[in-house]
Amino acid sequence: MTTLKAQLQEDLTTAIKARDELRSSTLRLTLSAITKEEVAGKEARTLSDEEILKVITKEAKKRREAADAFAQGGRPEQAERETQEGEILAAYLPKQLSDDELAAIVAQAVEEARAQGAEGPRAMGVVMKIVNPKVAGLAEGGRVAAVVKQHLA
Repeated sequence: MTTLKAQLQEDLTTAIKARDELRSSTLRLTLSAITKEEVAGKEARTLSDEEILKVITKEAKKRREAADAFAQGGRPEQAERETQEGEILAAYLPKQLSDDELAAIVAQAVEEARAQGAEGPRAMGVVMKIVNPKVAGLAEGGRVAAVVKQHLA
C-alpha cells in the first residue's frame, strides 16, 4: 500500500474515533474514489502516490464546484460543508503556487516560446506545453491558462 493511501486510512480511523463526522465522511468518499480508480479498467492495480494525488485533486475540485453551485442556488449551509470538505482534502495536496510564482514561471515560458518563434495568442499551446510540466499539481489548469492568456495578450 502506498504511503499516502495509508495516511488517509490512518486519518480516517482517527476521525472515526474522534467522532468527527465531516472529516470521516470526506475521507471515506476520497478512499472510495481511490479504490474505484484502482479497479477501473481491465485489471486491478495499486495507484502510486502521484496517481492518488491526482484523484484527491479531482475530488477537491468537485468540492469547489459544488460549493459554488450551492452558493448560487441559495443553499449556503450546503455550500459551507462542501467548502470545509475541500479544505480537508487540500491538506493532503502540495502547496499551491502563489500568483507571483505562477506569473514568473509563465513569463519565462513565454520568453522560451518567443525564442522558438511563437508569438501572440497562437503561442498558447506552445507556452502551455512548457508550463504544464513545471506546475503539475501546484496550480489548477484553468488558473494557468488564464495567466498565459494575460501574458500573451
